[in-house]
Amino acid sequence: MMLQGKHAIVTGGGTGIGLAIARALAESGAEVTITGRRLDTLQSVATDHIHPLQMDVQDEASVVDGIAATVAARGPIQICVPNAGIAEGRALMKTDMAFWRNMMATNLDGAFLTIRESLKSMTTTDWGRVIAVSSIAGLKGLKGAPTYTASKHALIGLIRGLAADYAGKPYTFNALCPAYVDTNIVTQNIDSIMKRTGMDADAARDLMVGVNPHGRLIRPEEVSEAALFLCGENSGSMNGQAIQIAGGDM
Repeated sequence: MMLQGKHAIVTGGGTGIGLAIARALAESGAEVTITGRRLDTLQSVATDHIHPLQMDVQDEASVVDGIAATVAARGPIQICVPNAGIAEGRALMKTDMAFWRNMMATNLDGAFLTIRESLKSMTTTDWGRVIAVSSIAGLKGLKGAPTYTASKHALIGLIRGLAADYAGKPYTFNALCPAYVDTNIVTQNIDSIMKRTGMDADAARDLMVGVNPHGRLIRPEEVSEAALFLCGENSGSMNGQAIQIAGGDM
């Protein structure tokens, strides 16, 4: 129960990686606020220590009001996990401004707003962790997904800038960079790949699995364990890092 008394927020916390992280934090003693646009999804996974909050990370007022409300209810946020994201590929010449802006509004703007509002209470305490969920695409180019790649590179840049700003203070800023994880996003991408390429479902899945050098999809719990480490007693010197969880990708 190393996180007893800590309040965490996980955006996109109702499914996939976000839910795995929320459960791991709660099992370690934290009170965890999970956010998303679909309240019914959040409520379906809520527990005595996992609390649903309907919030749209693309909407500044929703983030400002939502985080203020959960701070009022459960105290300062000391663990901030901006996880909400969109993962979709599209060739540059087929990318319009609506697609570009929607991706950036969630993957980058949403993280910026979540971190900014969380820091307002975190910096009144003597300890804090910001753990952004980026992607292996934040460290290298992902073929067929230049917009997604740009958004995840930018997220790591934001984290590194904040790590520099707060160096020497009791708050750390790191990013997790998983490759393909076994979540509903993979299922959605299978459909997208099939439509773009004419592949069948098995071939589309194999395409994604093949990106992971160890030849399998990553389990969400493998990502949540990395998040727990960054909240651990001896994690204070891990700051400004982009941590690969990618089966040996170099």
